[in-house]
Amino acid sequence: MSAARNTSLGRYGERVAARHLAEAGLTVVDRNWRCELGEVDLVLLERRPDSDLVVVCEVKTRSGAVGGHPVEAVGSAKAERLRHLGTRWLAAHDLAERELRVDVVGVLLSGPGRPAVTHLRGVA
Repeated sequence: MSAARNTSLGRYGERVAARHLAEAGLTVVDRNWRCELGEVDLVLLERRPDSDLVVVCEVKTRSGAVGGHPVEAVGSAKAERLRHLGTRWLAAHDLAERELRVDVVGVLLSGPGRPAVTHLRGVA
């Protein structure tokens, strides 16, 4: 698969994931945030009675199940890196006191119709 197709597929998956998460009640506050340590695909707020929870979310998109489900591409090392990136995002936005959760969303395109979306909460 070409790099351009991979980028296009990834961006499509991020849009699908953002819509899915918004329908689940989360609010997207940042997309593709970068620092020298890497990138966070989506940053969201989950409204709670006591204080809003900040969620950093990695999105993995696949056009088929060959090679495994998309969420399997995020191992423990990547999840911990995402936690560190989330902490950096909080600091950059003067929100260091906020609680942080790391989620993964897998988007699987397996033919015509709506893609299958899997949302894993609290992976790190």
